[in-house]
Amino acid sequence: MESSKGESVITGEEILIIEDSLTQAEQLRDILERHHYRVSAAANGREALAAIAVSKPALIISDIIMPEMDGYELCSRIKADERYRGIPVILLTSLSNPRDVIRGLECGADNFITKPYNEEYLLSRIRQMEAERSRPGGADPAAGLALHFGGQDYVITADRRQIVNLLLSTYETAVQQNRELTKARDELHGLNEQLETANKELESFSYTVSHDLRSPLTCINGYCQLLKDLCGESLDEQSKEFVQEIQEATDRMGQLITTLLNFSQLTRKEINRETVNLGKLAQTIALDLRLREPRRKVTLKIAEGGVVDGDAKLLRVVLDNLIGNAWKYSGKRAEAVIEFGILDEGREKVYFVRDNGVGFDMAYADKLFAAFERLHDSEEFEGIGIGLVTVQRIIQRHGGRIWAEGEVGKGATFYFTLGEA
Repeated sequence: MESSKGESVITGEEILIIEDSLTQAEQLRDILERHHYRVSAAANGREALAAIAVSKPALIISDIIMPEMDGYELCSRIKADERYRGIPVILLTSLSNPRDVIRGLECGADNFITKPYNEEYLLSRIRQMEAERSRPGGADPAAGLALHFGGQDYVITADRRQIVNLLLSTYETAVQQNRELTKARDELHGLNEQLETANKELESFSYTVSHDLRSPLTCINGYCQLLKDLCGESLDEQSKEFVQEIQEATDRMGQLITTLLNFSQLTRKEINRETVNLGKLAQTIALDLRLREPRRKVTLKIAEGGVVDGDAKLLRVVLDNLIGNAWKYSGKRAEAVIEFGILDEGREKVYFVRDNGVGFDMAYADKLFAAFERLHDSEEFEGIGIGLVTVQRIIQRHGGRIWAEGEVGKGATFYFTLGEA
């Protein structure tokens, strides 16, 4: 019988596959049968020995990791039996350790096939085994070769031909993996070039947004002011309100553009790591807020310490947003309390900002870090819903995570971690 490519295949006899995974056994069977091989299967080593005693296969392909009896022991038993030692045995392995090769040699295996295997490579190994069967046998390996490796003693019973085949298959595997790594490296290089191009295009787009959108807004705002200055006395009250609303709308649009541009720049900015004291940074931000609204009664509890390795400017943005939100959403409290604290959770430190403000419903917590999603009316609390998204991106870029807990009318707590450098 000939394969689809014209290579000779084993005829009149069958290949025995030993695999405890039914899915992988069926995948292997499908490959072999599509290339006109007759296949039988066993789920473990004991079943395989029983099957061999009934019908001697032309070739055995066995997984190594199996219950009851692994592939090494199975191969050793086959090679120790004069009736079956001539059957070629291919072991399926990950070849993750030199001991895999040594144990394969020790048990007398004829070849390795790595998982996951390439179909064409699998077939080439089988064809090689067929070719080897027609050649004269090697020296009697009964005496064995003693070997000490990695603190263990081994006795290699494989003949020279088996040893060479195993080493060649190991080398081929290394070459194949190196090709795959080279291909992956080239693909990664191409993706990096695409990313660099995309970043340049984004910068160009940001400039276009900044220039082309701001200019007409400035023009609209200017004409509104000119209209008020030149025709203010002749305009009725409703017309004055319309002009005022147009100006306020352009101001909001300008603020939105600025926020989006800042968000784009901050989340793409290269991280320049340095030593940052979060406690001192929080104190500075809290002092600025108190100076802006000196009449507010706010109790500030700022923990000392919290020295981390991170980007000082980006972490300033994080605390500006979190403490600023706490300040804003506790604004209706007669006695507001805002706290920055540090929790020691074993090997990880958790930082938090807590307030006793309006809080939020935990059923909507997933919307907190979504762009332009707001849990409170913009007329009640100003903002456009991009602050927490910015915070999340910055923390993620530091290798950390952020989450929140809250209750309506009882305040909110935002927790975050920062990964190691």
